[in-house]
Amino acid sequence: MYTKTGVCSALPRTSMPRPMRPRAQGEPRMSELNKRTQARHEVERARFLGDVYDLLAILRREPNELLPFDWVRHLAPEGEHSLGVQSIPVDQIIGSVDRYREFDRHYLPKEPHLDERWIGVRAAQLEGKELPPIQVYKVGDLYFVKDGNHRVSVARRQGQHYIDANVIELNVAVPPEEHDTLRDLIIKGEYARFLKETNLDRVVPGHREIRFTTPGRYDRLLEHIRTRQYFLDRKPERAGLPPVTWEEAVESWYRRLYSRVVENIEKHDVMSRFPGRTEADLYLWIMDHRYFLTQKYGHDVGSEEATRDFRAHHAPPLYKRLGQRMRLLLKGQLEPAM
Repeated sequence: MYTKTGVCSALPRTSMPRPMRPRAQGEPRMSELNKRTQARHEVERARFLGDVYDLLAILRREPNELLPFDWVRHLAPEGEHSLGVQSIPVDQIIGSVDRYREFDRHYLPKEPHLDERWIGVRAAQLEGKELPPIQVYKVGDLYFVKDGNHRVSVARRQGQHYIDANVIELNVAVPPEEHDTLRDLIIKGEYARFLKETNLDRVVPGHREIRFTTPGRYDRLLEHIRTRQYFLDRKPERAGLPPVTWEEAVESWYRRLYSRVVENIEKHDVMSRFPGRTEADLYLWIMDHRYFLTQKYGHDVGSEEATRDFRAHHAPPLYKRLGQRMRLLLKGQLEPAM
């Protein structure tokens, strides 16, 4: 730069451009490093939160694991079909095919050695890259991840409501629910087989759900239906008529036995004395009690008398009922108004 006198003056030191070190091939840009650092902090916080949820689950005596997809076989699925790529609710993903030990029920990561995979997915998300759809099995309204567990974990951690997924739907008669345990799925599978064997959905459309809290009870209902069929066949008014069909016996059992006991349970407010139990549980107990009273008095006392007597003599003491009710309230399995 020349002045009016023709003397060259040096440029100010602060105005001179600094030499740039060429970026080595494969070296990440600083923005990429920042994104990976942010992702690393996020996965560490996610695992810490997972430890907190584990502790709460222990204190509440509740499970905090993803459901293994293998458990679905207990629901007796009858085939599958593809639904293609859809947007599915992230909070309805409750299980995994083979990664159910690596994430908790909130899909928080549990294994530190898999952090890099989580960080890679989150960093790609921060860079605005489009992630491929995950792959899931749909069972009822819930989903099990076949591929893309880390993408689900990141999406859920970021509060994402929907995620694209390639969906394969399994056909089940009794769908699972979010907080089901292995025992719950076994019972639902037994219920599915009961519905198939009785054709109850077709014989009595709109029937009440028949749910037990203990496995192995639906076989006893089938025994009741067979007994009903036997006695219906031997009624005097059926002389000369064709034998009672299985479906006729199913309908008669449901309408004349099961429904009447349930009506009496509601009429005499029996459910309130057995918190955590179902109508089906009480039906079996009351039918057993009816048989006991019939043997005791030498004549059939009927379902209503058996229901009243069972309520009066076999309900748990008040302190036990209150304790059970409190446990159910803490688990969110009982409405406070009940």
